[in-house]
Amino acid sequence: MTIRVVVADDQELVRSGFAMILQAQPDIEVVAEAGDGAEAVEAVRRHVPDVVLLDIRMPRVDGIEAARTVCAESDCKVVMLTTFDQDDYVYEALHAGASGFLLKDVRRDDLVHAVRVVVAGDSLLAPSVARRLVADFTRRAVAVPAAGPAEELGALTARERETLVLLGRGLSNAEIAAELVVSEHTVKTHVSNVLSKLGLRDRIQAVICAYETGLIARGG
Repeated sequence: MTIRVVVADDQELVRSGFAMILQAQPDIEVVAEAGDGAEAVEAVRRHVPDVVLLDIRMPRVDGIEAARTVCAESDCKVVMLTTFDQDDYVYEALHAGASGFLLKDVRRDDLVHAVRVVVAGDSLLAPSVARRLVADFTRRAVAVPAAGPAEELGALTARERETLVLLGRGLSNAEIAAELVVSEHTVKTHVSNVLSKLGLRDRIQAVICAYETGLIARGG
């Protein structure tokens, strides 16, 4: 299967560089490039790609607003690219529905890996971003939404709730399997059930859900 990608960045050299790296892969095709968020949304509508790479700071429509539109209108996966790793950008991007968040100094192989990972249905954060995200969740007061996943936690089995807690703490499938003393295949099933029952796009949204619903307490 060929992975179809749209690359959006207001800096032409950066945009072209990412496009060249991805286009060189035998299983990836860059179907369009865009210079701002509005062009990116239009390119996704026109080309129906599997993944769109969005720079956060772009003119007219920024990457976060573009991500909201793309995620609302399609199943296209969003990977955010930025030179910034401040928490506010991470939260806004993840709440917009992004499946990945990488810094622009990402290595060539890691960029390609990120595209393949999100297409496979997983999520990906640069290690520095992931550490900041989890750390900040544990120290800030997060308001529980009036409606949403919190109302659906009762649909989870006890083991699925345990899985959600461990997802919220940033554990991989292998680490969850060791913690629960089950196989990785069983963990994949639990994760799939959690995402399905709570209507979550990916593991990143599961992390957000675990904290916002109070399943994991601040500092826990």
